[in-house]
Amino acid sequence: MNQQSHQRQIVLDTETTGMNMDTGPHYVGHRVIEIGCVEVVNRRLTGRHFHVYLKPDRKVDEEAIRVHGITDDYLADKPPFAAKVDEFLQFIDGAELVAHNAPFDVGFLDYEMQLLGRPERMAALCKVTDTLALARKMFPGKRNNLDILCDRFGIDNGHRTLHGALLDAEILADVYLLMTGGQTKLNLQNDNGQQGDTGGIRRLSAGRAPLKVIRAGEQELQAHESRLDLVMKKGGSCLWRAE
Repeated sequence: MNQQSHQRQIVLDTETTGMNMDTGPHYVGHRVIEIGCVEVVNRRLTGRHFHVYLKPDRKVDEEAIRVHGITDDYLADKPPFAAKVDEFLQFIDGAELVAHNAPFDVGFLDYEMQLLGRPERMAALCKVTDTLALARKMFPGKRNNLDILCDRFGIDNGHRTLHGALLDAEILADVYLLMTGGQTKLNLQNDNGQQGDTGGIRRLSAGRAPLKVIRAGEQELQAHESRLDLVMKKGGSCLWRAE
């Protein structure tokens, strides 16, 4: 096991054929069709990832296709979960597993292991952290889906029109790092200055030139004070000006 395993995290997302709408567990009767993972070591995205599409032994629900856009035809030539399971388990081995609404992803992955007759379960292999639970503690009583958290933390996800496991994992990694104390380096460049596989996510480099500070001139300051006068005249409050 990696000596720095306690500092290694795998941010994960899955896409599935659908959800069980009956009274049983949500994963029963449905299958995982995409797994996307990105690696974080010492709170830095390394650029390493695991990504695979999987062929299920059932049809993808139309409602699910409207969410992620993955069709039966697209999956027809993809490998089954059994062909990729060892590679996946090796990638996550010893890491902390981070997912948004983790019981959903973990439930599906454990169900896949059960169908193969294998004893491994995600919670036994990895510490599991649910970012949805973290968000609900930070923002109680508010909606906390991934799109809303991106808006809340100023993360650009404008290119995200459909859900995709790898793309969502990359976005979630940014959200998680900001949720848990901020991130000092959001780019995926390695020590040789080469850009990792970001899937289109743009991140700022910690080594970028300092931002140029342009101070307001006298005329701009006067205009600003006039605006504050107007705000206060209309009954407003300016916290940065003494009443």
